[in-house]
Amino acid sequence: MRLTSALLLLSCLSALAAPKKNVLLLVSDDCGARMGTYGGPALTPNIDALAREGVRFDRAYCQYALCNPSRTSFLTGLRPDTTGVYDNAKEFRKVIPDMVTMPELFKHNGYAVARIGKLYHYGVPKEIGTNGLDDPQSWERVWNPRGRDCDDEDKIFSIGVSAGSSADKSKGKMGQILVGSGNYGGTVSWLAADGTDAEQTDGKIAAQAVDFLRQKRDQPFFLAVGFFRPHTPYVAPKAYFAQYPKDQVQLAKEPAGNRETKPPVALSNTAVAHYGMSEDTQRTAKQAYLASMSFMDAQFGLVLAELKKQGLDKDTVVVFISDHGYNLGEHGLWQKRSLYEDSARVPLIIRDPGNPANGRATKRVAELVDLYPTVADLCGLRPDKRVEGKSLRPVLERPDTLWNHAAYTQVDFGAINAGGKKKAATPERKVGRSVRTERYRYTEWNQGKLGVELYDHDADPGEFKNLANDPAYASVVAELRQRLAKGTN
Repeated sequence: MRLTSALLLLSCLSALAAPKKNVLLLVSDDCGARMGTYGGPALTPNIDALAREGVRFDRAYCQYALCNPSRTSFLTGLRPDTTGVYDNAKEFRKVIPDMVTMPELFKHNGYAVARIGKLYHYGVPKEIGTNGLDDPQSWERVWNPRGRDCDDEDKIFSIGVSAGSSADKSKGKMGQILVGSGNYGGTVSWLAADGTDAEQTDGKIAAQAVDFLRQKRDQPFFLAVGFFRPHTPYVAPKAYFAQYPKDQVQLAKEPAGNRETKPPVALSNTAVAHYGMSEDTQRTAKQAYLASMSFMDAQFGLVLAELKKQGLDKDTVVVFISDHGYNLGEHGLWQKRSLYEDSARVPLIIRDPGNPANGRATKRVAELVDLYPTVADLCGLRPDKRVEGKSLRPVLERPDTLWNHAAYTQVDFGAINAGGKKKAATPERKVGRSVRTERYRYTEWNQGKLGVELYDHDADPGEFKNLANDPAYASVVAELRQRLAKGTN
């Protein structure tokens, strides 16, 4: 008995003496799952390498396909209907002032907690270099780098249309290429930049992260690094554009008449297909987007290389995500704020040192709202009890485990207009809610009054054939309608 008691005591003391894991959270902005590791066309060797060293989630989804609502959601572990954040202006503290956020939890538990770049929402590009809509109590230290991409704005090309759908009549016709228009944050805009990587904002963000990792400290750290690319304007040094010859850029393909099969409200973010862009302009825009992804990946690689150089990779949980996906012409849609796969799906890679499942991928469904409880769980911390996500640790450790979870994504076209400003409340807002299981996506617009969609991803990964009114799928619709109404797992 005494021997058993002694062994238990030694075990407990050993656990208490074990060093705490660090956390490195790497966040990209408006970055769809188009990396090489996801079978996409983007050249992203550093992200691909992280996927080989960690667990890649092939079916991970944001809760709202817009920056501020999504970032608020994954940093608080709460769904948009709980935070009350549906646009790019609202601050969650006005709704839930005492919420302990993910970084704040680590700050309360003895970690050095820092932010570099965009974690909470910034208006891009105008608020680069500022605190944006940051939450000061989440962090101990913050840095807001600003690069030459902000100074070169008068050189940026953009099309004469804003993110909502209609032409910007004061600046140009639908689909017309403009230079130096000053309206970039909600438009398809790009620049093959002069100068070096280090001069760009993301280059400065990487340099600051490297400096942080070189500092010697006695306490564990939680470092959140938020890159701005590939958010529009798609800016990257010219060398990255050269990696994607424009005549080799492949445009999105779809069956003839595909848009006509969709509920009109589902196409609200690009009501005129491709904003009226010619195929040549579409290729230029996609080339620029892919170039900015590769540029971001290079900065990402600098941070990971320094983590390894300092020997910190052995006890650091590394996470890579984007705040939401991005449309590049699928269904004639561009940018975000849609409920189709390319907009709702996000990259999610988690490397937990010593996890025997590292190097594998999982097809189990995950949500960004799960990130907070997962990272807390991996570090032995308890998140705020109000957190609505679930720890993904069982999937991380056994990627093929039974996991009957679904993902919920929503948008509200009554929340903001094309320019990002609030609209006045109207009797009928355009609200879409979608539930994604491993096989299906089911979506209702205004509770079905403005349209219903069902797509079978086993047979139709492009979401071209709406099965919602097919009698053969009536039982599937009934089940998913009920699951959507419940709204949580």
